[in-house]
Amino acid sequence: MEEKMFCFQCQETAKGTGCTVSGVCGKGPELAALQDLLIHESRSLASVVYKRVQMGEEIPEDIAPMLSCNLFTTITNANFDEDAIRERIKLTLNRKAELIGNSENGEAFEKESLWDGEGDYVEKGRTVGVLSRENENIRSLTELVTYGLKGISAYMKHAGVLGKRDRDTEEFLVRALALTLGNRLDEKQLTDLVLETGKFGVQVMALLDNANVSAYGNPKISKVKTGVGKNPGILVSGHDLKDLEMLLEQSRGSGVDIYTHSEMLPAHYYPYFEKYSNFIGNYGGAWWEQKKDFASFNGAILMTTNCIVPPSDSYKERLYTTGTAGYPGCRHIPGAAGEEKDFSCIIEHAKKLPAPTEIENSEITGGFAHSQVIKLADKIVEAVKKGKIKKFVVMAGCDGRSPKREYYTEFARRLPKDTVILTAGCAKYRYIKMNLGEIDGIPRVLDAGQCNDSYSLAVTALKLKEIFGLSDINDLPVIYNIAWYEQKAVIVLLALLYLGIRNIRLGPTHPAFLSSEVGRVLKEKFGLKEITTPEKDMEYYFATV
Repeated sequence: MEEKMFCFQCQETAKGTGCTVSGVCGKGPELAALQDLLIHESRSLASVVYKRVQMGEEIPEDIAPMLSCNLFTTITNANFDEDAIRERIKLTLNRKAELIGNSENGEAFEKESLWDGEGDYVEKGRTVGVLSRENENIRSLTELVTYGLKGISAYMKHAGVLGKRDRDTEEFLVRALALTLGNRLDEKQLTDLVLETGKFGVQVMALLDNANVSAYGNPKISKVKTGVGKNPGILVSGHDLKDLEMLLEQSRGSGVDIYTHSEMLPAHYYPYFEKYSNFIGNYGGAWWEQKKDFASFNGAILMTTNCIVPPSDSYKERLYTTGTAGYPGCRHIPGAAGEEKDFSCIIEHAKKLPAPTEIENSEITGGFAHSQVIKLADKIVEAVKKGKIKKFVVMAGCDGRSPKREYYTEFARRLPKDTVILTAGCAKYRYIKMNLGEIDGIPRVLDAGQCNDSYSLAVTALKLKEIFGLSDINDLPVIYNIAWYEQKAVIVLLALLYLGIRNIRLGPTHPAFLSSEVGRVLKEKFGLKEITTPEKDMEYYFATV
């Protein structure tokens, strides 16, 4: 039977090999084809721009934001709206046509980059998807770069709305997209490009860290409530802090309380947001639990980015999207990057809805970004020297629906009492609500924040390396046991590899987009391994069960 689609970009891809009928995420074959076409045309636009750069021209100001928005839109669980994807394809085609039409060297542009948009978008998309590259290793390396670029694009977009841009990263995005159009690079060149992608992953996460701190202050140790108030509420999920800021400002004095969900939890760690009395706490857990959480919340829900699970009828009418997020039948709040958005419609809707149903009433402690951990450095070093802390375990990354992810809960539960978990991303929900105690006043789970705040974990490791006078970061008493789900986790992994970190355990499954040969190279060069069982991995790390 001919495959209706092919996508293997996320951890939950069907049978661990690829979604061929419909996406496990909920996207259908038509949407998959449109997303493939959007990526192809993004490469095509980048190719035109890159050739102009080679002729001595500057990259136009609007190109990198357009490309990063295109790629962010195709991240798993971000946008399910076919009309929105078609519109982005049209914008991309039109911008490419403008650049070609304005060029005095039109003949210099390759024929493959000149598709003019004539014909059916879906059918065109089916000819330029992942499987259009026949060589398995070329395909694997190209997709590894592409998924890393998607992660870079997400972080570029978040930094951009806070007024921060990095020209080197933008130039790399254009160049890498251009070089991955067609089959321009061989395996060696693509391997080099993979590592360079990791380099710019570090750079863009540093950019976003600076953007967040400049706007909202250095995160500080905070206790976040998980109970509810009596007022109607809006639940904010996704990752975009600027959207949250605008909503909080516009909802002041409205009688509507604002809660965070999943990856928005770390907003409570930033001192800037303390001034909003209607910023109540965090509701629910990781993204994949949203059907349960959103149903009981009762109020309006705002998805600022991924991760959207196709909504149930019980709350679909209350679900709003904005930015790169979208879902057919849900209201979308418009506004380009840097623009002030109007959230009055969701605020007015929320006023008419019941208050949230309480599902728990406790506290979550977090705010251990690199600035805060460095403040604790003397205390941490002393605990290490006294043998009270034997190892740090980096358990950052993503959560997901797979039953195999119970591994991370059990692994955390089995850790020796003299270990400290360093975490970031929604993987934290597997263990952050467990009472794992403290070591000399230092909590055994230190949450740095969102997935992009994995940068904080790298900075912390580099600082500890300096403090202990080590020449190799791998000599630190640090274990890396990373959970992945989608493309932002891919750029985090590539960033860690670029920093020279070896012997990372990755789970809950091996990425389907890694060919056996590419997987072998990563294992041999970087010691990258797949998780096994909590018992076996505990024995590997600690020589005990």
